[in-house]
Amino acid sequence: MSILMNDSTRVIVQGITGRIGSAQTHWMLEYGTRVVGGVTPGKGGMEVEGVPVFNSVLEAVKETGANASVFFVPAAGVLDAFLETIDAGIKLIVIVPEHIPVKDVLRMRSYALEKGVFALGPTTPGILVPGMGKMGIMPASLFQPGRVGIISRSGTLSYEFAGILSESKVGQSTVVGMGADPVVLRNLADILELFENDRDTDAVIIVGEVGGEQEEKAAGFISRKMTKPVAAYIAGRYSPQGKKMGHAGAIVRGSTGTVAGKHEALKNAGVAVLDSPIDVAKWAKKNKLK
Repeated sequence: MSILMNDSTRVIVQGITGRIGSAQTHWMLEYGTRVVGGVTPGKGGMEVEGVPVFNSVLEAVKETGANASVFFVPAAGVLDAFLETIDAGIKLIVIVPEHIPVKDVLRMRSYALEKGVFALGPTTPGILVPGMGKMGIMPASLFQPGRVGIISRSGTLSYEFAGILSESKVGQSTVVGMGADPVVLRNLADILELFENDRDTDAVIIVGEVGGEQEEKAAGFISRKMTKPVAAYIAGRYSPQGKKMGHAGAIVRGSTGTVAGKHEALKNAGVAVLDSPIDVAKWAKKNKLK
């Protein structure tokens, strides 16, 4: 079992005819993802990597039975495409593009919650279920099937943690990129709850970073609801206050979003706070994870 993606996930790729969309479609198919169609308005009837292209999401859903979508759409077009996708009945959406206006994300978030749609991003590397499939841009060679869940605000660090675990013979159940922007479509606690309820996940790793309040808010959920071991690493220990560090969400304002504040909240919730990514191997061994 995995969270979000499973054997019945049928994926469409929006923006499939673009350079990035077509390349990532190739890699998703190669990893075993059931990519059943693509959408680029005005280019219906084409094929990309043997996958049929449709002019609208509704057409793609009717013809393929798609129930999930991954976006490689230019930022300016994401809002309209997102609303169209929800109205077509898609229930899982992954938004890879960055630089989407916050006002658009707020509208997207509200509409998705209203309609019961689980959406990730923006600025996410996506979802990967080792050995089964992926939606997004994660490099599949670093992942191995297992029973440890990973939730990350940073794409690159999610790959690093998976690689360290895999080298230690500890596999992953699902790896989820939640998005790196100040406002994201789903909060950290929402994803933790999915892992808590997944019978094939034994423990969870949070890969966080400076800025925002996601980790502090998640600490409250962990202390109240989580029964499985949780470890966390917070990147950006030496980032200067008030300066954006790579991601739009990685900025410290006053006493909010500091590494020290996140560490304190997580430790108080019983989370094992890691000083370095390499420490995850020792934590996994201590908890007899595999």
